[in-house]
Amino acid sequence: MSGPVRFLGSLLAPKSLRSQLLSRSLLILALLLLLIGVFQYVFMQRFLYSNQSMSMRNQLLSVPPDTWQRAGQEARRGEPLPMFQDAAIAFVGTDGTIRALSGNPNAPSVPQLSEEAYRQKLKDPRSWSYRIVRDDNGVEQIVVAQAAMNRGRQTGLLQMSMPTDPLKDVLLGQLTTFLSLSALALGLGLLTFIPILRRTLVPLSTIVDTVERIDAGKLNERLPTLQGQSEIDQLAVSFNRMLERLELSFEAEREAREQMRRFVADASHELRTPLTSIHGFLEVLLRGAAQKPEQLDKALASMHSESTRLTKLVHDLLLLARLDRADREPAVQLAQDDLVPMLRGMEPQLRLLAGEREVVLTMEPQVTAVFDEDKLKQVVLNLFHNAVQHTDPHSGRIELTLRQDGDEAAITLTDNGTGIPQDHLPHLFERFYRVDSSRSRKYGGAGLGLSITKSIVDLHRGTIEVASREGEGTSFRVRLPAG
Repeated sequence: MSGPVRFLGSLLAPKSLRSQLLSRSLLILALLLLLIGVFQYVFMQRFLYSNQSMSMRNQLLSVPPDTWQRAGQEARRGEPLPMFQDAAIAFVGTDGTIRALSGNPNAPSVPQLSEEAYRQKLKDPRSWSYRIVRDDNGVEQIVVAQAAMNRGRQTGLLQMSMPTDPLKDVLLGQLTTFLSLSALALGLGLLTFIPILRRTLVPLSTIVDTVERIDAGKLNERLPTLQGQSEIDQLAVSFNRMLERLELSFEAEREAREQMRRFVADASHELRTPLTSIHGFLEVLLRGAAQKPEQLDKALASMHSESTRLTKLVHDLLLLARLDRADREPAVQLAQDDLVPMLRGMEPQLRLLAGEREVVLTMEPQVTAVFDEDKLKQVVLNLFHNAVQHTDPHSGRIELTLRQDGDEAAITLTDNGTGIPQDHLPHLFERFYRVDSSRSRKYGGAGLGLSITKSIVDLHRGTIEVASREGEGTSFRVRLPAG
């Protein structure tokens, strides 16, 4: 019962789509029926009047001329003409005089037309077929006129008139019948259109029910897209696309919130460690260690080391924050140039960082790319520093390769270090993520170097890939657009 009741409620609501479709359809149907009725009435009236006038003229033509002479005599005696019981007959002379020929007291009075109408008819018998006039008693009559001939010469007009009330009764009956049928058609249309309208709007009701079930926790709900109505299907497709965008936006927001939570927790942890160490050394100094040169030197050296690590951590955090705002404040100045001179210029610095490790540079000539030189140097230094940390100081080997790969420039940095376990590779570029936290702390890392590297590569509209095997080494490949 709830379905029909809800449908009836929505149907009676003045702003509902169902009520508007129903009312407007019935209004259009009523206007069409009214238009048909008006045209039918006008055409039927013309047909009846034309048919009646033709019948009256035929009656006049069927009467012999001598009958009209006798009719005039009988009319003077007050005797009615038997063949014209309901008609008024008159003779109109060429001078415009009118003489009644029917002596029937029950016959209507003889109406009189204008002199102009009689002149037109005398001059041209085909000038008009009939006229509708009112007699002296206010009775509306249809009037026809026929030329009266005597020995081949026109002597005047024979005028015949009859009341139009019988014709109006026929028209009224036709109109009553049409109105009754129209009202019946509207009623049947209403009864037929309601279930058809309900069935037609089922897809729209389905969309409404589905949308009512969708909330922030159910954005994976989708509308049916094949319901047999192209407009509703297009609406469903568009709505599904909007839901997909909303779902992606909510998912991105949840991920961003979770990343921010982890970022704040990790940053707090990383900042707390050096601050705790510095605070501890300060307490030692305040307790009297400042008076002992050996303990003072150790404390100052440790505080300097921790402050250096703290400074580097804050610098990396500020850099990441700036890179995250790159959509509002451009963090890179991109230009197309040759990569070979830049990497050749970095060779002394790389060899210095490598120490006793073997460094091999293999570069093709004229490898162009779109890049920011300062930021790309930071990418190379971060990757090279990472390779230095994970290779043996004496037997380590680091190879830097540059080549043109189609529409991209590829920078590959490979080492023969300890390698990275496969389960760590998907998380390698996450902030504060470290494969070996103890080793990273030994070298002062906070797990931000690779994250900064990926952010810079992303701003270059490039990609960074990593491949590694435990005990064999690691390879990082940076691809940049060539133009």
